Amino acid sequence: MVFSKRDHWVWDFWLADDGETHHLFYLHAPTSLGDPDLRHRNASIGHATSTDLTDWEDHGPVLTAGPPGDLDSSATWTGSVVRGDDERWRMFYTGSVFLSPHEIANVESIGVATSDDLFTWTKEPRLNLQADPRWYELLTDRTWHEEAWRDPWVFRDPAGEGWHMLITARSRDGGDVRDRGVIGHARSADLDEWIVQPPVSAPGSGFAHVEVPQFVRVDGRDILLFSCDAAHLAGRRSGDTGGVWFTAAPAAAGPFDLASATLLTPESLYAGRVTTDRSGASVFLAFENVDAAGGFGGRVSDPYDIGLDDARLTLRAREREGERA
Repeated sequence: MVFSKRDHWVWDFWLADDGETHHLFYLHAPTSLGDPDLRHRNASIGHATSTDLTDWEDHGPVLTAGPPGDLDSSATWTGSVVRGDDERWRMFYTGSVFLSPHEIANVESIGVATSDDLFTWTKEPRLNLQADPRWYELLTDRTWHEEAWRDPWVFRDPAGEGWHMLITARSRDGGDVRDRGVIGHARSADLDEWIVQPPVSAPGSGFAHVEVPQFVRVDGRDILLFSCDAAHLAGRRSGDTGGVWFTAAPAAAGPFDLASATLLTPESLYAGRVTTDRSGASVFLAFENVDAAGGFGGRVSDPYDIGLDDARLTLRAREREGERA
C-alpha cells in the first residue's frame, strides 16, 4: 500500500538500502496546521522500513528542527543517505531558516547527521555547507524569495574518485532572473570536507528551480532525474505542465543539459526517486501531490516499474500480490 502517516502530510523522501531492508526517510508535518503550504515551515524527517518497497513500518521522527542559530532552526528538509568507507551512515539534509513568520524568505544550507544503524541519528555541527556567491544566488541579492541551496543528493563517483553532491540551487548570473534554476555541485574525498564547485547545468533552461536531483542508472544508462512544478517553469517552458523530469547524464558531474529535459510524469506525482528492488529491477516512487478531490495528497506512492524505451524513460504500475488474475 502507499505510505501515509496518520494526521500528517508526507511529501519529499529518500531511500537507503542496508542489503536486507529498505529505509524510507520522509518529510512530514501535522495536518492540524490546516494549510498544506505551512508544512514547509514545520517539516521534520521521519523513518519507515520495508522489505518490498510496498508494505511499510513507520518508526517515527529521526530529525527535527534545531534551536535558534542552528542551520535548521525552522525545519529539516530533503536529503540523501550514504554509507562511507568507515561503515557509518551519513544523512546529508537541508536546514531551513525562515526570517519571519509572516514572510516566505528563507535561507537554506546543508548539514549532516550520522548513524550506525539507520534508526538513531546524531547531527554533526562540523558541516554547514552554504551557497558560494562566486556562482550562486544569495538572498541578499534580492532577486529571489529564498537562498536556494537544498536537496543534497550524495553519491560515490563511478570512477572511485571521491564523492559528488548535487544540489538544488540558482545561478547568480544569467538573463531572465526567473530562469536561473541550476544544479549546484560540491565534491569531497571523504564525506567530511566538502568544496563547493561551479554549477553543473546552465541557467536559461526553463526552470526557476531544479528540485530533488538524482543521478541514477536505468537499464545501463545514466540519467539525471529532477522535479519542477508548473508554477516554477520559466522562459520557453512557461505555461507548460510541470512534474518529474529527466535528461541523459553524460557523466556523474555533468554537465547536464536541462534544456533538453523531458517530462516523465505530471506533478500529480512529485519528487520522484529511482531505487532497486530485491530482484535487481529499477523502480520509481514519488509522493502523491494531488488527491482525488484535487487537494494536496501527502503520501508516498507504491513503486512503479521504470525502464528505457528508445532512450525515453517509461513508467508502468506494478500489480500487487493477489491482484493478478
